[in-house]
Amino acid sequence: MIDIKVPTVGESISEVTLVKWLKKEGDYANRDEVLCELESEKATFELTAEQAGTLHIVAEENATLKIGDLACTIDETAPKPAGAPTAPAAAAPAPKTEKAPETKAAPAPQSDVKATPVANAIMSDKQVKANDVVGSGTQGKILKQDVLDAINNPGKRGGAQAFTREEKREKMSNLRKTISRRLVEAKNSTAMLTTFNEVDMTRIMEVRKQYKDTFKESHGVNLGFMSFFTKACATALLEWPAVNAYIDGDSLIYHDYCDISIAVSAPKGLVVPVLRNVESLSMAEIEKKVVEVAKKARDNKLTPDEMAGGTFTITNGGVFGSLMSTPIINIPQSAILGMHKIQDRPMAMNGKVEIRPMMYLALSYDHRIIDGRESVGFLVRVKELLENPELLLLGKDPVKALLEL
Repeated sequence: MIDIKVPTVGESISEVTLVKWLKKEGDYANRDEVLCELESEKATFELTAEQAGTLHIVAEENATLKIGDLACTIDETAPKPAGAPTAPAAAAPAPKTEKAPETKAAPAPQSDVKATPVANAIMSDKQVKANDVVGSGTQGKILKQDVLDAINNPGKRGGAQAFTREEKREKMSNLRKTISRRLVEAKNSTAMLTTFNEVDMTRIMEVRKQYKDTFKESHGVNLGFMSFFTKACATALLEWPAVNAYIDGDSLIYHDYCDISIAVSAPKGLVVPVLRNVESLSMAEIEKKVVEVAKKARDNKLTPDEMAGGTFTITNGGVFGSLMSTPIINIPQSAILGMHKIQDRPMAMNGKVEIRPMMYLALSYDHRIIDGRESVGFLVRVKELLENPELLLLGKDPVKALLEL
């Protein structure tokens, strides 16, 4: 019998939550097969079988476990049952056959949605999608009456009734607890202040329109806004080092590198994976890394190391339609840049009114280490670099660089 215990997942992590068992009690598990999902205060990770054998579950779902606690055992002496799954092999190509005439059949209900047999039969007969029905049974199981309510109340998901006063209590996840604690700590332990500016996105939008296809062909990734903002921030951070520093006790820690945290909305909450040495990355490298960490965040595959550190943070509320906000500092960092929605607005340009795509920028900073001159100077520099993306290559006007001015 092999004990499968909760592994060490980080120096500061002492407990985890067992989110979901992927194998059932008594199931046969192959070696290295995923048994369950665990969630720490920083990330979600998987527990795998150390040897092949029969699974015996010890810890229940939603249980809080300490590092080293027993999660389950594997009986490696148990014989492998007939028909037990093995490592998947490459599927042989299916032989070509004549295409049969298409016949319209009633849609089968989704296999991952729990429903009673009667409810399944009604959904199949009436062509009701399971996603349009809210189950009132145990763990959200769809009952017969739930389907009938959905049919009798079209347009109201799950047949929701007016003036309902139902309540739902849900245990707060470790990740949400950590987010809550850190946000309150940031508000209470820093002298936080926010300064605003706005940037004309015309030039960046022109560059993207002109080169997006060529960029995609050359680098295999889309040219988005994040690479421009990340690169501009890295350039400005090196020019205004206080914005890239933080307080450690009675000392100020400065960095000659830019590890920029990118706030990403994940299924279980906001996470901030870090892009290392952004000042040394090309635009294509930044875009590839942003896509990589965003996918990992959506799939809950980010590791604690990928979210550790960071000297500055960028958050984009514009993807949700936010026009302006005051982002909260990601401690122990000293500043965070908030991007917002791009909106056409009338602007005075050389004595004439023109419609320009404008975005508000917000820089929240710790006034204990960053003064007004530095915060405003940093934000103005970011604005200059974004409105003139050619400057991102040399950091200054090409003519001035030529003349060594």
